[in-house]
Amino acid sequence: MIDIVFLLLIFFIVTWQFSRSEMDLKVKVPTSTEGQDPRRNFREIIVNVRESGEMVVDGEVLTKKQVLSKLAAISRVDKNQPVRLRGDGIASWQTMVGVIDIVERAGIWNISFATQRPGPN
Repeated sequence: MIDIVFLLLIFFIVTWQFSRSEMDLKVKVPTSTEGQDPRRNFREIIVNVRESGEMVVDGEVLTKKQVLSKLAAISRVDKNQPVRLRGDGIASWQTMVGVIDIVERAGIWNISFATQRPGPN
């Protein structure tokens, strides 16, 4: 019984740590009434784009060059690597297009965008 409780504890700690990378509190994604189920692929890389244009990957603020080199190294290993862009709703469209360009230059084509459902009015 103790083994089962211990395994459950490990499972919840790992799951919690895994979901933390997506929750950059400085990014408020835009709302959308349409869209797919928000469940994530466990291999998915989350790129948070803040209002100021800063990019955060794995909890670390990176420059454009650093993001490009990191994603390029990953895409050399996995050609179908999924990337989810979590852009702040206030970030300019030009900023988001710049991030999309970086991801595509890295050789990644599997890009999705995070949104949230609008709250009740």
